[in-house]
Amino acid sequence: MFRRTRILFALVTILFLAEVSPITAFADNAKQINANVESSLKKFEEVTGSKDILRRAEGMLVFPNVYKAGIGIGGEYGEGALRVRGKTVDYYNTAAASIGFQLGGQKKTIIIAFMAKDALDKFRNSEGWKVGVDASVAVIAIGAGGSIDSAKINEPIIAFVLDQKGLMYNITLEGSKITKIKK
Repeated sequence: MFRRTRILFALVTILFLAEVSPITAFADNAKQINANVESSLKKFEEVTGSKDILRRAEGMLVFPNVYKAGIGIGGEYGEGALRVRGKTVDYYNTAAASIGFQLGGQKKTIIIAFMAKDALDKFRNSEGWKVGVDASVAVIAIGAGGSIDSAKINEPIIAFVLDQKGLMYNITLEGSKITKIKK
């Protein structure tokens, strides 16, 4: 019986991954990505302390819908846009693979705030950017009714994880590769 449950769960996970594959679900056009980014930033503004971050940031990289699933082996993918002074300047995707203790699936929004101009410039001039390798990123998870003490945040790059839907044991961005895409 336990074996059947594991096999059934593995099949469900595979179907979930196939359903949210980059070829199908993530083929948003620029207009759709911009609408989703705008909606995500409006939700982020509702978090206490976020307006100060938005005002101080040199640029904001927003991934409105990042899907992650795994059962021992996992992966995640999402598309988003880099905003500088309120305007979209480029489009990016984020992708990661992992092996280890993980079980489940989730959908989340990731907002990366570049608080220092040199950090933003280094990101924009890179061919592909890997979190934890090319730059250290302070990750802050925000749940329902959360708030940000922006006075205590002095890192050049800060990531906020919002709207976690689903159940997944793991909240790191370490190893995520971010690549510029054409839209």
